[in-house]
Amino acid sequence: MLYEWLRDYQELCNEIDYLEYKLQREKRELKRWVQGDLSKLKLKEKSIASGLEDTIADLKYELAHKMNDRYDAEKLISMFDGLDNQILFKKYVEGKKLIDIADELHFTPDYIYKKHAEIMKQIKFAKNLYFSWSE
Repeated sequence: MLYEWLRDYQELCNEIDYLEYKLQREKRELKRWVQGDLSKLKLKEKSIASGLEDTIADLKYELAHKMNDRYDAEKLISMFDGLDNQILFKKYVEGKKLIDIADELHFTPDYIYKKHAEIMKQIKFAKNLYFSWSE
């Protein structure tokens, strides 16, 4: 696919965001059992709460690996040549605005806006084509 790396990168970022959310939720729940409103209750051996520390450790492990994957992906993506890749990398990886990208790459803002719109049309077309074939 034309810009498969962008889709993969965004999926990876979404997975990391979800793991971070899940990790914080599990830590809050553990805190309730250790020093909060549930601290006086007795845990059963196979209850979900009794495995919170293991769950947290597993989430930390998975999150670390995903973050390493994201770092590797960013390193790889930054090596791509071409204006299209530079625009996508700066916008979606570095989080820059199109007007700032135009300034940085020494193009007019109108040109970068139009180029970005063309790229997004290509991505949408490729995505629709891919999903129509996979059905």
